[in-house]
Amino acid sequence: MWLTVPVLIAHGRYGRRMGLGPESRINMLRNILTGLVRHERIETTWARADEVRIYAEKLIDYAKKGDTDEKAMKMASFWLTEKDLVHKLFKVLVPRLESEQRGYTRLFHIPNRDSLDRAKMAVLELRGNPFPPLVTRQPDSDGSLLNQLLRGYREEETQSRAAGGD
Repeated sequence: MWLTVPVLIAHGRYGRRMGLGPESRINMLRNILTGLVRHERIETTWARADEVRIYAEKLIDYAKKGDTDEKAMKMASFWLTEKDLVHKLFKVLVPRLESEQRGYTRLFHIPNRDSLDRAKMAVLELRGNPFPPLVTRQPDSDGSLLNQLLRGYREEETQSRAAGGD
């Protein structure tokens, strides 16, 4: 008797297996993408956020062609389950992201969920959103008052040692 381990081979499938099947996966991605366009920042599992990010970037690329483009309108009406968000996509988000060439979204890791599954969590946000940033830039440490005072103290010490040693 041979013991075999099932090998996970893709055979033409792509993407992560989420939900109960392909239709469930697409519906879940549509709902998350709709939430991203509505709120401009969402918190979800890392796998879902990483998967939705691909479709969000493609949708914004199509939306940059304008609301007169037939394919862009079809893509927006398919991916956005709430039809009032189509206007927001074309009139609010696209002008804000017009200067960006790629990378319309940012993905940040946050602490794991506290429930039983301990899933990796992430925050997915659109660039240029009106919310405060999740990651703050470190202030210039050379220009801070404390570091300038320490630098001045060190220079005085080296000068006094040099003068005292002569």
